[in-house]
Parts: sequence; structure tokens; C-alpha cells
Amino acid sequence: MDFNKIKEMGLEYAEKGKNAALDLAEKGRTQAKIVNAQGKLYKAQRQLGALVYSLAKGNEENQPLVDKYIEMIANIEQELADLKASLEPDAIIETTFEEKDEADDDVTEDAPAAPAEEKPEADEAKTCPQCGAPISDDALFCNKCGAQL
Repeated sequence: MDFNKIKEMGLEYAEKGKNAALDLAEKGRTQAKIVNAQGKLYKAQRQLGALVYSLAKGNEENQPLVDKYIEMIANIEQELADLKASLEPDAIIETTFEEKDEADDDVTEDAPAAPAEEKPEADEAKTCPQCGAPISDDALFCNKCGAQL
């Protein structure tokens, strides 16, 4: 073999290696998005359950707010399905409930049209900007008026 043939083969293998590395990196980013979306889904489902419980306990109804949560959950589920479809079926990471609980603190709010949250003072309770009702730190909607937070 002459030097040019060896050089061509080396360049070819380097290009294949580069493409494989880029493909692997893209799959890793998609996996990270899947884990993030699973955390958001888990959190939204917990909040919907808490909302339904608090409404039932107070003998109240707020179907528009419940519907907003259901729509948001459906959007997250569709995002997850799209991300999973973009990967090979055997490459999908399924997180356990324990991992979701640990990751829940790291999940960023990516809800569409949701403004950035302002951090309240340590001794102040967080309140709804629309109606002033007290709300939990991780609420996505106000339990009283239904405003998206």
C-alpha cells in the first residue's frame, strides 16, 4: 500500500468516527430531554392530583382549571412521544419513581407562554399575581382563579 491509500483510509475512518460521535451526542441530548419531560409530566400529574383533592375537600369545583392541567399534561405526553419516536426503541431511558423524585428538584419549567417566576422573599408567602390568593411555590396555575403562573 502506498502512503496516499493509507491517508485516504485514515480520513475515511476519521469521518465515520466523527459522524458516529455526533449521532451519539444527539441521542444523548434527546435522552436528556426525555428525562426532563418525564419529570415535568410527573410534577404536573402530582399537582393535578393535589388540585382535585383540594377542590373536593373544599366542596368546590373549578373545571376550567382542571381542564388546563389536563391539556398541559396531554401536551407533555405528546412531547414525550415525539422524543421517544425520534430514538431507536431499545435506546430509551425509563426513569424510576425514585429517580423522578430526585430529578424533580432539577426540572425547569418549560411550559409554553409561562413567564419567568420571581423568587419571593423568604418570609413572604407566594401569591397569585391575578387575584392575590396564596399559592404553592411549584404551582403551575392558581387554585382560586385559574391564572397560569
